[in-house]
Formats: sequence, C-alpha cells, structure tokens
Amino acid sequence: MPVAVSEPAGPAVGHRLLSGPPFTAGYERIDDHERRLGPRPPGNAELIGRLERSGLSGRGGAWFPTSRKWAAVRQASQGRAVVVINGSEGEPLSSKDRTLLLYRPHLVFDGALLAAEALGATDVILYLSRAQRGADRPIEQAIAERVGPARPELPIRIVKTAHRYIAGEATALVNRLSGGPSKPRFSLYRTAERGVDDRPTLVQNAETLAHVAMIARYGSDWFRKLGTQGAPGSTLMTLCGNVRRPGVYEVNLGVPLGKVLQAAGGTFTPPAGALIGGYFGSWVPGAALAGLPVEPNLLRDQYHAALGCGIVAVLPQDGCGIVESTRILSYLAAESAAQCGPCVNGLNALAETMERVSASQPKPGDIENVVRWIGMVRNRGACHHPDGAVGQLASALEAFRDHLSDHLYGRRCRGTESQGFPSPPLPGDRWR
Repeated sequence: MPVAVSEPAGPAVGHRLLSGPPFTAGYERIDDHERRLGPRPPGNAELIGRLERSGLSGRGGAWFPTSRKWAAVRQASQGRAVVVINGSEGEPLSSKDRTLLLYRPHLVFDGALLAAEALGATDVILYLSRAQRGADRPIEQAIAERVGPARPELPIRIVKTAHRYIAGEATALVNRLSGGPSKPRFSLYRTAERGVDDRPTLVQNAETLAHVAMIARYGSDWFRKLGTQGAPGSTLMTLCGNVRRPGVYEVNLGVPLGKVLQAAGGTFTPPAGALIGGYFGSWVPGAALAGLPVEPNLLRDQYHAALGCGIVAVLPQDGCGIVESTRILSYLAAESAAQCGPCVNGLNALAETMERVSASQPKPGDIENVVRWIGMVRNRGACHHPDGAVGQLASALEAFRDHLSDHLYGRRCRGTESQGFPSPPLPGDRWR
C-alpha cells in the first residue's frame, strides 16, 4: 500500500536530504541540484576516512558502518568492483527510498558515483522493483541528464527485479544481477568479496548514498551536528497508520518518538501500539511510544527493537495487534523463497495456527505450539526471512497480551476490518 509523502516539518525533523524545491514540482533537475548544493566533488580513497569519522551507518535496515563496507570492497576491488544502488524497497510500509529517487535522484546518483570513484568500480547499477512503474520515467530522465561529454561519469544502468519482499536482500540482489532468480543464496564469501558475477560489490540503499553525497560536500563534522554520539546524523522515516499526516520525514536521530509523531500532526486516537522497523520489526505497546528513542543502539539495548529501515506504523486504539501481526505473518509466509524447511513448513504452520487464534477459534494447545515453533524456526533458515517473520510475531504476543487473551478466551476482538493500519499487499510476482 503506497504511503503519501509529506513535507518535513516540526522540531524533531531535519532538513538535509529532503530540503530543496517542493515535491509538487517533480524531481529536482541536475542544474537546479548543483546550483543549490554545488557540483559533485571527486571521489577518492580519502572519502572512506571521512565516512568513518562521520559515523554514517547504512540506512537499509542493518545499520552496518558504511566505511567498513566500503573499505572491504576497496581492498578486494582490483579495479573490478560493482556499485549497486538498492532502490527495490520490498518492505511494503516503506516509502523513503522511493521518495529520494522520485524527488532528489541526483543526490542518490552523486553518492553512487562517489562510491564508484573511491572504490575503483567499473559499473554502477540501479536496482528497482518492477512495482515502481510510476517512478520509471522521472528516474530515467534524471539519469539521461548525466550523460554527455560535459559529464564524463560512469553510466548508471537500471535493472528491474520481482516485486517480492526479500528480492532486495543483498544475496538475492546479487543472484538476480548475476542472471539468476532474485532469491537469497548461501555463499561462503561476503558480497564485498564476491558479489555480482563474482566481482567485489558494494550494495547500498538509496538513502545511505544520499547521505554520502552530503558528507562529501560538507564533511564529517557537519554530519555529526545532528544525532547522538553513537548514532550521528538524521534518517528518513516512513510514518503510517494512525497518524494525521502520514508520509516520509527526515528525523534527527536520538529524539523521542513522541516528538516525531507530533511533527506528523499526532495520532487520531491514543495508539494501541506500533510496529517499529517494518515487517521484520518489533511491536511496542502504545504506552511506551512517546518516550521511545529514535536511536538504533538504544532501541536494541533497552527495548529489544530495531529501527530497521525507519518505519513507524501506528495501530489505533480500537485496533488489534494480534490480528495485524497474523496478517503480516501470513503475507511473509506467502513471500517465502521456499528454499528451506523453516520457511516452507514453519512459517505456514505458524500462519495457519495464528489465523485460527486471531479468528477466536483456537484449538487446544495452539498458542503453546506457536511459542514452541517460534523457537524451532529461529536461526535455522537458509536466510533471515523466517527470523524476521517470527520476530515480529513474538513481539506481538508480548506487547498485546490483553489482545491475545481476548482471542484465546472467546471474548470479542477489539479489532475491525478497517483498523487504520496498512494491510499487507498481495504476494508479489515471480522471482525474476
């Protein structure tokens, strides 16, 4: 379900990546982009040191230090590296990378070309989902603006992939760009060592590369003026569900989530809870949301949650966390790459059982089986898909104990068919 894009506003919100002309004007042309920010500086090995000093971490979900990823690719490169802009955005609740590619594409392309120069890459690829049909033309136009004798840059090639949840996972991406299906694959080597066609490959999502372009222009100290010591800078977040102004916001890391929700106009009703980080994220009860820190380290250490790709999906007061968690689980089970037992058998068994529970028709022992199966599935898959799926379910069982009790003991579920929460989409297309 697409999420409407809002203009950034409010005290918790930054104005770096999303600054510039209004989105109603369409994408920012290359000449306007360079008049506003200045020309792209050259990329070199020193940029890796600048990224290390900035503390920039990848904004694709794992928050891995960007400089370490670049250093690994450069060490293995020998002039054969590949740079991939991961714009597939398979997470149904996220719109941040799409927003950048639609409205600030040259910021992303600057970052990718800086990476190519710093790493000695010979190919730059933009990896897009086929579902992003509305974005094709402006993105192609933006790329065409960078072609010509006045801009001796590497060409950026577009490759499209299946609209599947895990098609953007790094090994699935590498598999697709190497001629195979967009399914995760097991490899003894890191993507930085052997990626596309067995060449060292840097995979970065669009937002991370946009931050790179800004750091290259303004420096690491400038980047650290926002955020915290452990998580410097700003990040893009998609707010959806029970919020008055859903959309993409640029948020200064470290602020309480309550201030971010205020910047989005607040919620229509007191929230029952929220899904933080997307479909592989964690559910947090409504009472904890206002003080929740938008900081990946604190979220992990204090709340056992992850900021992931920056999603906050708010469940309204009359929503049911068990119903929504089950819908997501069923979607993820259908999105399985079907390459291992935990996905094929485990997720389907969990989804089938939770569908009975969420319909308030449980069989004896259902919830005990669910708890046991979650433990059996974790850390046993061929990729992280089953881990993410059972992780969000386990957090829902913990965050919504009262909701679960209603379903187990035959009380009327507080949820309705329209809970103000974005429903999972239909399963995606084929893996190519």
